[in-house]
Amino acid sequence: QLQLVESGGGLVQPGGSLRLSCAASGSTLDYYTIGWFRQAPGKEREGVSCIRSYGSSTTYTDSVKGRFTISRDNAKNTVYLQMNSLKPEDTAVYYCAAGFRCSSLFEPHEYDYWGQGTQVTVSS
Repeated sequence: QLQLVESGGGLVQPGGSLRLSCAASGSTLDYYTIGWFRQAPGKEREGVSCIRSYGSSTTYTDSVKGRFTISRDNAKNTVYLQMNSLKPEDTAVYYCAAGFRCSSLFEPHEYDYWGQGTQVTVSS
């Protein structure tokens, strides 16, 4: 059973950076598409980025293009989300998830395994 654990969240000032990690156990991440989602208070969960299995093909939602970078290190069984130029509207709980499809629709039901989330707060 694949288990995912996010880390790296915290409080950062606008314009700052954070790197989130999604570490897997119980199975290799090689076979999976990994997605990052976020959910702000009172809002629906939204897809942020995803990276396809094995290769480096990635997809980003428009609001984070040019600021966020997703990457994977299969040797470490970990996926990262580098977040730069953070804005207050990026404040949310960030989740990683494993599935088999990476599309710009970021449908949560296409992901079978989810982490518990890590809080990101962007505030001065």
